[in-house]
Amino acid sequence: MAALDPKDTTFQRILFCTDFSENADFAFSFAVDAATRRPGCELYLLHVIPETEAQFWKTYIYEVDDVDNKARHDVDERIETYRAQLPENVTLQVDIRIGKDDQEILRFAGEAQIDLIVMGRQGRSALQKALFGNVAGKVVRKAECAVLVVPLSYRQRRAGSE
Repeated sequence: MAALDPKDTTFQRILFCTDFSENADFAFSFAVDAATRRPGCELYLLHVIPETEAQFWKTYIYEVDDVDNKARHDVDERIETYRAQLPENVTLQVDIRIGKDDQEILRFAGEAQIDLIVMGRQGRSALQKALFGNVAGKVVRKAECAVLVVPLSYRQRRAGSE
């Protein structure tokens, strides 16, 4: 077995993907930990708004006052909760896209030359997975970089062992 080259395991660009769920919030601590351990590393946050939701909002933008501003404010507010958790030596670059979750994550990862993708795993039923697919699973299968998928059950397991 060949020895590992440190360059092969050094992450300089880390992408944290969030849908603002409890599971994504938990996975954020792993992204911050990875960034903290690598001085000079770039940490990115990506939120993808599914195209179907974007279309829904577009139909109401002109009918209801400030819907777009309210949605933008809510997203900005959630992003600020992530920024508040960062140590001083870690900065966060934010991107918000509209489209199919897995495709936008993979596109962004390629464009930004991401070394590590960190994301939570949603616990969905077999029927939901069959109908809608599994974003984390698709990203793992198609990513050209390392992917860390953090299940919420890990936090529960850790809490039980303390």
